[in-house]
Amino acid sequence: MKINHIEGNKKDNVILYTLSTCVWCKKTKKYLNELGIEYSYIDVDLLEADEKEEVLKKIKKFVSANSFPITIINDKECIVGFKPEKIKETLDL
Repeated sequence: MKINHIEGNKKDNVILYTLSTCVWCKKTKKYLNELGIEYSYIDVDLLEADEKEEVLKKIKKFVSANSFPITIINDKECIVGFKPEKIKETLDL
């Protein structure tokens, strides 16, 4: 599975589930980059069928609908959509 890693300030474990063509997903990546946060992301639409199924199962633990982007922080906090203030607050910045 292709997991992209962006170097930055490692404060929390941040993983972002995105679609490669999604404007809001791109805005979330840009925002995390501007904050200098280390994170990983997976473009779900670019995965093979079996990998996509595995990721969607994992996402279902946090959200019922497949709406992107999905930002998971420390494997417990889940933010759906582009919500910069919520991201900043959850990361305690």
